[in-house]
Amino acid sequence: MITLTEIIDLYRNRGQSQYGGEAVSQLEHALQCATLAEEAGKSSSLIAASLLHDLGHLVHHLGEEPALQGIDDRHEDRAVPVLETLFPAAVTTPIRLHVAAKRYLCAVEDSYWASLSHASKRSLELQGGVFTPEAAKAFIQQSYAEDAVELRRWDDLAKVAELKTPDLDHFLPILLDACGNEVLP
Repeated sequence: MITLTEIIDLYRNRGQSQYGGEAVSQLEHALQCATLAEEAGKSSSLIAASLLHDLGHLVHHLGEEPALQGIDDRHEDRAVPVLETLFPAAVTTPIRLHVAAKRYLCAVEDSYWASLSHASKRSLELQGGVFTPEAAKAFIQQSYAEDAVELRRWDDLAKVAELKTPDLDHFLPILLDACGNEVLP
């Protein structure tokens, strides 16, 4: 079982690696995403999900850019088992669904595909491509799917080089609230 302190240490120690083919590091991406959720006035659970949604990239050992090797790192599936010992479904389910939310948005919004970065388009193909209309309908009916769609939109926006955000310590009280603790486990 991992502790919140160990998760924070993962970001501090491995978060400087590049976020796929984007102009930001893993940590910068996470902080930008959480900042967008916080600025939108969302719950501590959704802010925590936004901060931690790509933790799976930090716990695998496939290299920095597995998509360039034609590998789907299934980061959403790698993150949830690590996080579900600390956080409720309101945090872990949007994380589990954020990749599927990209597939959903491509299916239901004509302009969404064009708005994706090159790296995100490449990973989408590895992740199964655009949902069929039936799959899109089934996706959005799941619990926390709407939260996953919001998270996905912030995920897409959180790729701005040298953007100033609050640091990791700023989000500690939010993480503690989301996991129901008052002190770092």
